[in-house]
Amino acid sequence: MRAGAARLQALGAAVLFSTGGAGVKAAAFSGVQVSCLRSGIAALVLLVLLRGRLRISRAILGVAIVYGGTLTLFVLATKLTTAANAIFLQSTYPLGVLLLAPALLSERIRRRDLGYMAAVAIGLILCVAGRAIATTTAPNPALGNVFAILSGVAWATTLLGLRYLEREVEGQGTAMAAVVTGNLFACLAGLPFIWPLPQASAAEWATIVYLGVFQIGLAYVFLTKAVRRLPALEVSLLLLLEPVLNPVWAWLIHGEEPGGWTIAGGATIVAATAMKTAFEAYAARAPRPVAT
Repeated sequence: MRAGAARLQALGAAVLFSTGGAGVKAAAFSGVQVSCLRSGIAALVLLVLLRGRLRISRAILGVAIVYGGTLTLFVLATKLTTAANAIFLQSTYPLGVLLLAPALLSERIRRRDLGYMAAVAIGLILCVAGRAIATTTAPNPALGNVFAILSGVAWATTLLGLRYLEREVEGQGTAMAAVVTGNLFACLAGLPFIWPLPQASAAEWATIVYLGVFQIGLAYVFLTKAVRRLPALEVSLLLLLEPVLNPVWAWLIHGEEPGGWTIAGGATIVAATAMKTAFEAYAARAPRPVAT
């Protein structure tokens, strides 16, 4: 029963994360305004859930700065390009993890990683191969694609930082502390540039509140509870629902069509990630030969 509830929590986190693309495109707000307000609300919600107990260290602050950059870049990307391109290009982050891990964590690239890296690179090329046509919901797709790729690099660096915290920093709660502080940094970085606030409708303000409370806040609560009870493989595969649903919500709510090249690239990235995740889990469980 606990495993079943944890699976629902992981799926709930993926669904909530996936609504970010459509929510960010609330017309009345600029990208900086969405990023600042969303992260500020999320930081407050998470602080309340943590009862104000927030661990701070130099390492946590370093990871939080990079994570704050990830949040901001993704919002800017989603505002400028299609939700599909933003999420699929950010989903190339495992490629960044593989490339950065040797320098940051002294983890070597293995031969079996090369095929995956090639598949993700192909998916990235496919996502940006089509002609970038500006639309109402994607006014500058070329620049948005650049921000999306940078957000993938920043997210890869964030994940490596979180892994470092788990390995080198004693005590629990370091990852959540980095998430809360990262949202706070994203809010503070955008705060000087959000004025004056727009005369938005009640529905658009409700969307901003939803992004902070549910799309980030509640999603991370679900995710942290799920990872305590489920294997990493299962959580990773369940979270792949996010990049699948993200462009669907944008299409249903805003009528935004991602285009054939983007769909092909996104499918390549998601399929390659699923296959690599499953293979790594199988390789970790496989019995090793006993030396004689």
